[in-house]
Amino acid sequence: MLDPEGKAIKKSLQKVGFEDVEDARVGKQIKLRLKAESKEEVRSEVDKMCKKILANPVIHQYNIKVEGI
Repeated sequence: MLDPEGKAIKKSLQKVGFEDVEDARVGKQIKLRLKAESKEEVRSEVDKMCKKILANPVIHQYNIKVEGI
C-alpha cells in the first residue's frame, strides 16, 4: 500500500537525526461500539461493515480489534 505521508515523515525524522527510524505509517482509526453476544459476532459484523461501506479494498487495508464483551 502506498503511503506518501508516512514516507515523508520517515525522511524528515531521519533528516533531523533520528536515523534509526526504519518505517513510518499514517492511517485512520474507526472505533465502533456494538450490541453483541460474543466477540465472534462483533468481528463478523464489523468485517461486513468494512466490506460494505467503511473500506475501499483498492486503497485500504483494515484490522479488527475486539475489546470487552
